[in-house]
Amino acid sequence: MTRGSASTRRSRRAALLATLVGGLTAMPTIADDWPFYGADAGGQRYSKAAQITTANVDRLVSAWTYRTGDLAARPDAVGRSAFEATPVLAGGQLLFCSPFNEVIALDPESGAERWRFDPEVATDYRPANQFTCRGVTAWTDPQAATGAACAMRVFMGTVDGRLLALDAGSGKPCAQFGPGGTVLIDPGMALVGPGEFQITSPPVVADGVLIVGSSIGDNVRANAPKGTVRAFDARTGAPRWDFDPIARGAEQHPADWPAGVAEPTGHANVWAPMSVDEARGLVFLPTSSPSPDFFGGLRAGDNRYANSVVALHAETGAVAWHFQIVHHDVWDYDLPAQPSLVTLQRDRRSVDALVQVTKQGLVFVFDRATGKPLFDVEERPVPQDGAVGEVLSPTQPIPVAPPPLAPQSLGANEAWGLTPWDRAACRRQIESARAEGLYTPPSAQGTLLVPFTGGGANWGGAAFDPASQTLYVNTSRAAHRITLIPAEGYEAASAADPDAEISPQRGTPWAMRRDLLLSPLGLPCNPPPWGMLTAVDLGSGTIRWESVLGTVRDLAPIPLTMKWGTPNFGGPIVTAGGVVFIGATMDDYLRAFDAKTGAELWKGRLPAGGQATPMTYVWNGRQYVVIAAGGHSTAGTRPGDSVVAFALPD
Repeated sequence: MTRGSASTRRSRRAALLATLVGGLTAMPTIADDWPFYGADAGGQRYSKAAQITTANVDRLVSAWTYRTGDLAARPDAVGRSAFEATPVLAGGQLLFCSPFNEVIALDPESGAERWRFDPEVATDYRPANQFTCRGVTAWTDPQAATGAACAMRVFMGTVDGRLLALDAGSGKPCAQFGPGGTVLIDPGMALVGPGEFQITSPPVVADGVLIVGSSIGDNVRANAPKGTVRAFDARTGAPRWDFDPIARGAEQHPADWPAGVAEPTGHANVWAPMSVDEARGLVFLPTSSPSPDFFGGLRAGDNRYANSVVALHAETGAVAWHFQIVHHDVWDYDLPAQPSLVTLQRDRRSVDALVQVTKQGLVFVFDRATGKPLFDVEERPVPQDGAVGEVLSPTQPIPVAPPPLAPQSLGANEAWGLTPWDRAACRRQIESARAEGLYTPPSAQGTLLVPFTGGGANWGGAAFDPASQTLYVNTSRAAHRITLIPAEGYEAASAADPDAEISPQRGTPWAMRRDLLLSPLGLPCNPPPWGMLTAVDLGSGTIRWESVLGTVRDLAPIPLTMKWGTPNFGGPIVTAGGVVFIGATMDDYLRAFDAKTGAELWKGRLPAGGQATPMTYVWNGRQYVVIAAGGHSTAGTRPGDSVVAFALPD
């Protein structure tokens, strides 16, 4: 058989390539489209989609916009909500939840609504943590017949403590799951109000086990609901196991929980998203602080499993390993973000790792199988002399690398303001407070928390590029002033300043007040930038670049376009096209950055605040980038009810 001429061979190769490319273009999706809240079960927030690149991202246009209708249907409740959802692409449709737990399915190409389900949550109250829903979970039952009802299920937790299972094709409840598609979560005690106990982050599934955390109101009382993580059979809704992050009874150790002190203590809940390593059968929990946040005198000890990364065996709920990030937390330094499950190249071998970003701006990197730090962690002395009755930890764990991603102190000489008058007012506020750097204990004098309790990093977490071994993290840079108030003075303080955040911490000697450190003009007293996007080399533990994130266009009391950055809520994603996408800022834009250099390449105006993490996918040969734009009532950004998709022009 003759091989044919070179020109003939080239023609055949060209024809074959055209066929392959045509076939790929006709495929509706690619293998790594966005089937999980964090792109994959480990929350890497990475996509292999590469149609949008650093060379063409500035050509992005609006492809479609979908409106949930909440602005018209629930105008008052929108003012108590945050649209934080990230859609998932599963079963050939985009699936997401509104802040009021309506589950909605959209056509990925046009944004047209296919179905929606409304669980009819009540909205005639103010929940502890706003009305919000960060996402849903899609799961295909490997035992179900193809095409059967509920063969693919959509799971969601609600702000009123329900766990729902819906058929992905129709949106109808799965009758086999609990009574009529619903499992009611029992918080374990009477609530002080309907908004004290919520579910705000999507559940996870590991080998047929459905696992869900909870969001519980802070600083209401010491004897508060437990932060129990609950597991159910994903098919039937039958209970499988519970895990209480506060060690009680036989699990107590005097260094962690002296005898008896754990019994009336609540919280240490998991309000942020969890991650799953199905191959190892592990689920990873980012736990929060015990109750209440700012006084721990009634819960002496390190408070094991609180403020920790906890690895559980998904089948049984047994602890595989844990690492405590904050001992005896009295700063509301919860673990706020989904642990990132990544694979690192170290000493010419692959190491499965877990990366945890924190409100303090610290980055911890662990061996995923053992919990051993991959960068050394030191126990360093921290400020002491807490409030009367407090029992502080003398040290706190600090990673040697990577370096902190945000400032951790603020001195009077760093006071900032637009005018000398503004700056002087800020200086007086700083001088009057206790400010000894990270982990300065709360006080009756007033203590500066730097970073503030919104971060550093927050629930938006991080994105990881496996090719470059780079972690992308957005951080906020602001300060809180935490003031302890004698318990008997709570009512008077609250009545004197009803608009301030003053909470009772009932059952302790101290109530608390939390104030953002702002100038008379309403801008942060710490110097800008107030928001940053940082690229961290996880091979060396060094910072590759930092880029200012956001402008004060929609934040300042007067129209300013200075690129000073803003506090931000929501996270980044990164693509194989070399682009990092992020909304999150307070100036109503979705932005694109060069993943290698940090240069801002493009920004698209949003109809409302984009306090959500975007996602991306390819459909019929076209790559889309989608973000929820509905604002954040606590942050004060523009309210709305839109989901916006961007793409390159047809």
